[in-house]
Amino acid sequence: MSVAETTSLLVIWSVTGLLLEVPSGALADVFSRRLLLCVGPLLAATGFALWVIFPSYWTFAAGFVLWGVRGALTSGSLEALVYEELQRVGEAGRYAGLMGRASSVGLAATASAIGLAIPVFAVGGYLAVGAASVVACVLCSAAALAFAEHRAPAADDGDEEDDEPGYWTVLRNGLAEARRNRRVSRWLLLSAATGAIWGALEEYVPYLGTEIGMPLAGVPVLVLLVWAAATAGGLLAGKAERLAERRLALMLLAAALALAGGALSGRPAGFALIALAFGAFQLADVVADARLQESIDGPSRATVTSVAGLGREGVTLLVYTAYGTASTMAGHGVTFALFAVPYVIVALAWGRKSPRP
Repeated sequence: MSVAETTSLLVIWSVTGLLLEVPSGALADVFSRRLLLCVGPLLAATGFALWVIFPSYWTFAAGFVLWGVRGALTSGSLEALVYEELQRVGEAGRYAGLMGRASSVGLAATASAIGLAIPVFAVGGYLAVGAASVVACVLCSAAALAFAEHRAPAADDGDEEDDEPGYWTVLRNGLAEARRNRRVSRWLLLSAATGAIWGALEEYVPYLGTEIGMPLAGVPVLVLLVWAAATAGGLLAGKAERLAERRLALMLLAAALALAGGALSGRPAGFALIALAFGAFQLADVVADARLQESIDGPSRATVTSVAGLGREGVTLLVYTAYGTASTMAGHGVTFALFAVPYVIVALAWGRKSPRP
């Protein structure tokens, strides 16, 4: 797969999420969030199975569409379910720490999978890796059923005997809050930018590794380093959530400088700075999500959270498009450094005084 083909598939993945993010968030506010968390991974499992059984560019594209649908169904649903269940028992203040640990477990699992993929692929090839991916998704679907969910699903618009808002009402209310509540709008933007940029750049870490002369066998080590740092960032999110906004802004600014310096160093040692930067970005991403959940007042929590997901997908799409163009002209190191600039802007916006409700 060339860089252009890889980028096109990632764009397909992002566009799918872009189109379905907010509509699926409203679904999560109307129907069972736990059900959506259960169905989503099964769609991803189907896509992974297709990749292995019928490998081709168009099969990969179909798999990325299914994976995008999975992301849309679970994005917003998970955050809303966890926050409201914690809020129900008076523990909403634990949200950042809990979600930080949860994201770290996910990142650690990804890092472990990267390491395990080497021997598994050597023994069983793509079939073994694909089968493991399908099994992991099925287990994820089963785990979703273990979530507690005490909210009653809203009624359909066609049910005139029930006063609960239906799908279109929930969708309109969520979009209205995202637009009119200045605190919500602020954290929607910051949350989308903070998580999307480094999340998209991570896909190109192997290309940067090969550009600096790292042997192909050593590239997974660089990827593992980056993921390990991001995992640590998630674990620290609970403590960082109590920091003042300006301190968090300074941390983001330092991380942006570390990203640029590591990328321009042209040496494998520079990946230590890149890893530190990604860890700080992951920490800030979790904190921004917590700030967003605290700012939401209305009942359409999953819809509003999905607007943040929509922004994230939009930023991700822009990064993929810009990276595919810039890397062919300037190289991967310079391109990585260029994406430190948006984080400087995010840091400056983060440090500003929060607007009144």
